[in-house]
Amino acid sequence: MSFILQKYRPHYKANIKLAIPIIVSQLGQILVQLADNIMVGQWGGDNPIPLAAASFGGMMSFLFLSMALGFSMGLTPVIGELVGAAQQNKEQSPLSIVHRPLSNWLCNGMLLYILFGALITAIQLGVAPLFYHMGQPVEVIDASMNYYILLAGATIPTMFYGSFKQFLEGLGNTTIAMVVLLSANLLNVFFNWLFIYGNWGCPELGVAGAGLATLLSRCLAPLAMLAIFIIRRDLRAYLRGWSFQSIEWSKQKQLIHLGLPLGGQMFLECAAWIVTGIMMGWIGTIAISANQIATVIANCTFMIVIAIGATTTIRVSHAFGERNTTLISHASKASLHMVFLWNIVGALLMIVLRNKIPLLFTTNEEVIALTAQLLVCTAAFQLFDGLQNVALGILRGVQDVKIIPYISFLAYIVLNLPVGYLFAFVLGWGPKGLILSYCVGLGVTAILALLRVRSDIYKMYQGRYMVEGRG
Repeated sequence: MSFILQKYRPHYKANIKLAIPIIVSQLGQILVQLADNIMVGQWGGDNPIPLAAASFGGMMSFLFLSMALGFSMGLTPVIGELVGAAQQNKEQSPLSIVHRPLSNWLCNGMLLYILFGALITAIQLGVAPLFYHMGQPVEVIDASMNYYILLAGATIPTMFYGSFKQFLEGLGNTTIAMVVLLSANLLNVFFNWLFIYGNWGCPELGVAGAGLATLLSRCLAPLAMLAIFIIRRDLRAYLRGWSFQSIEWSKQKQLIHLGLPLGGQMFLECAAWIVTGIMMGWIGTIAISANQIATVIANCTFMIVIAIGATTTIRVSHAFGERNTTLISHASKASLHMVFLWNIVGALLMIVLRNKIPLLFTTNEEVIALTAQLLVCTAAFQLFDGLQNVALGILRGVQDVKIIPYISFLAYIVLNLPVGYLFAFVLGWGPKGLILSYCVGLGVTAILALLRVRSDIYKMYQGRYMVEGRG
């Protein structure tokens, strides 16, 4: 154990340094989700419909937003590879070597991602009438509709913000996005207080008020990011020289080739969660509300996992640019160690606090009792969730992404969803069976992705990946 700690200590430190701002950002985002659900739940009191409506509307919105966010992730490994390649030249500042190409990539990425965000917005609005045909309680759909539409309107500004965020992560800067996102999150909670309850003369909008708060905060985030790029001299240069001549189809094509598999993977994984949530609706409103609380708590532990996965992509992409296979291997293993330890801690906390956590959200005794059971089931898939996230982060870092959506389709659509239906409705396990089915989807993803990582690293050591890779 001491040998492992000594060998990987520098990598743990490097990972933690990058991960802390992402963790803080994710914590702020989770706190907003908690605030949305707590404030909507408390506004509804014993009535479970408002919380169920926020759950359903947010769930359906994130299904499409997840694809957009995944699509934007393609920019980070491209920027990271350029920075890593530049770091091989020790006589010059790494960023000065690739300064103009970096600016050009940001320009192309921003245009592409905003257009993609507009497409996703149109799709979100177009499918809204279909919600009434998903077997959900009609009163829940009615209560969620305005909330969902307002969240759809926030997609384009989210992609505008995401362009800056993914670019900065490629540079290895995770702090600026943290500051902007935390500020936006604080405003989100304040807007919740105004529009959910109708304070300071504002209309009392309930569930829709939470959607309006999210829209306003997500519009302010990219404006704040743009202001930082304009004010800071070291970042301002990345906005110079933009013109129609800066738009290059070759760069757009590469970002599409990287982004579509990543967006597809996130869409498929999220689809498994969404369809599972829809099946919860077949069981009843109590199941929807309990599942929402369990999901919010799972997201609280997942924020660390996301941070470690994003950090892994940054470090691996830099090492990939340097063509340093040993660094790729060690950085990857350090991330796997860290996520393994964290998920054990997270699972234990869910089990120990399973009877206390639901009290934060509702006073409905049936929801409280079912949530306690679902938290134990949620703890069961924590380890798989962490391993698959880091493995996918490694594959993003070496730009080996084409296989990722195929893994996700097999794991989530072919296996996870049918197993969930089998457990819940055929075997009669109910909501617990739906949650336990995630062990199958996440477990298969983790195994297959780690096998792919092992194959890629072996090829790198053999000197064959640079010819055969990215396939």
